[in-house]
Amino acid sequence: MPHQQTQFAPGVIAELWADARALWVAGIYPKYASPAWVALDPDDPKRLAGALEAAEMWRKYGDEDALFQWFRDAEAPRTPLWARRTKAELDELAEPKPPHVVTATDGWPPIRVPGTGKWRHHLDGRQVDLPHNTPRLTRRQEAA
Repeated sequence: MPHQQTQFAPGVIAELWADARALWVAGIYPKYASPAWVALDPDDPKRLAGALEAAEMWRKYGDEDALFQWFRDAEAPRTPLWARRTKAELDELAEPKPPHVVTATDGWPPIRVPGTGKWRHHLDGRQVDLPHNTPRLTRRQEAA
């Protein structure tokens, strides 16, 4: 049997909304989707008040399962203060590290050296910076 929609006059809708809001503020309504809520007549303002509460909880807290997980995480045991890093250790970790040395590898293409506009090549076992990234010809190509 198809669901039949009830038509309301604008004044009736405003009255339903006002009654539902008053019940919502007073907390006089069953929890949304509970057996008591489902048993209510569709025109009952308590039904709308329960839906308003559910919508407000979703707006504030989102998914209920995610909220419960947040509570579990908040209550999880923490590492005791005495076992955590000291301020000196944290300060040492925060100090800037020296830049990584760019090293070209034999058999691989040249690597751009940051901030110099040059490319580091591996030539005859040496690191050589050149203004281009054209790799050196292999011995086979040189012999041809």
